[in-house]
Amino acid sequence: MPFKTSAMRAFFTAAAAVAFFHQAAPALAQCGKASWYAEQGRTASGERMRPGARTAAHRTLPFGTLVEVRNLKNGRTVVVRINDRGPFIKGRVIDLARGAASEIGLVRSGTASVRLSVLDGKGVPAPAICG
Repeated sequence: MPFKTSAMRAFFTAAAAVAFFHQAAPALAQCGKASWYAEQGRTASGERMRPGARTAAHRTLPFGTLVEVRNLKNGRTVVVRINDRGPFIKGRVIDLARGAASEIGLVRSGTASVRLSVLDGKGVPAPAICG
């Protein structure tokens, strides 16, 4: 029995949507530059900005995502919760609230090379290798 055109169109539309959203999903691990910020007001998620908090801004990760951030120079780590959008400077992958930046020794230098690992439901970071 031949396929109907509408059934084939629906199948290929669904397959294309799955492929698009699969590619658009955020990576579980990422390497790059981190910076810190201490703005006042509200974050993109609507929360009040608290500079001493363990929160961060990321361009694509969903709000509420827990991410382990490791400073590659000194090995120090902090777990942050994504509650804002950014950074908007080329080459940077995350903006940390001042409190989180302080924990990994980032405040004085302003930026650092980091590895981001999204935590799974059990608090285990995704594996990442930074070259």
